[in-house]
Amino acid sequence: MTYDNATGATGHTSASALFDSHADAQSAVDRLVQAGLPIARIRVTGGSGTDATAGTDTGQEKGIWDSLSDFFMPDEDRYTYAEGLSRGSYLVSINDLNAVEYETALDILDDEQTVDLDEREASWRNEGWGGYEASSYAAERPAASEQSAAPSGDSIPVIEEKLRVGKRDTSHGRVRVRAYTVETPVSETIELRDERVELVRTPVDRPAEVNADYRERTLEAEEHREEAVVSKEARVVEEIALRKTSDSHQATVSDTVRHTEVEVDDERTGLSGDDLTRTRE
Repeated sequence: MTYDNATGATGHTSASALFDSHADAQSAVDRLVQAGLPIARIRVTGGSGTDATAGTDTGQEKGIWDSLSDFFMPDEDRYTYAEGLSRGSYLVSINDLNAVEYETALDILDDEQTVDLDEREASWRNEGWGGYEASSYAAERPAASEQSAAPSGDSIPVIEEKLRVGKRDTSHGRVRVRAYTVETPVSETIELRDERVELVRTPVDRPAEVNADYRERTLEAEEHREEAVVSKEARVVEEIALRKTSDSHQATVSDTVRHTEVEVDDERTGLSGDDLTRTRE
């Protein structure tokens, strides 16, 4: 599944996922709320561009591009989400997540109903979609000419691209530790002692003593036998925990930016574009 995760102004993390139906999106919202995540931080953006707090129908209609303006994400991802919304999908996003909340949200949004953006982009491109490079959603943003009076006659727009580098939090695998109990047969050897009582008859031939031999007497002895006694003692021999460590590194991003070069030929003065520039200086 594909998510767009970015760090906002608060330093916390945001997560978002695209769904094909409102029912799937609402199911994800319900599970986020049941997990204890505040509903006020959950947003659902519908295919029409409607942007509302989860579970609340504001009735406010916004353009698709404008509905994504508050998301901290690169333009490439924003154009992809905008294309999905234009095709009727629903975007579920939750922001200001700490590390524990982010893992909880990721587990919930990692669902088979979530749209795989990589596969969906490939499908759209096969249909002729040009992607970020050829997207038309930028038309929804107000241009400078709309904010001031347009000059009379035709004009050539001078365009200059600027490189914007953002950050995205991506998963590189999880570590899970599960504890369970197993029984292992063991044996122990111990030496046991048995006592037995035997009747001993010894033949004798001597005169009987009336006072000593004719009196009543009783002999008694008790047998004893040692038996094995089993007891168990449980002791903690090791403790296992998971700990996260982090470090930072610098990455250099290289790309190209485009701008418009204007060349002027003035037949009245015979000056070219470079000459006009020097003249103005």
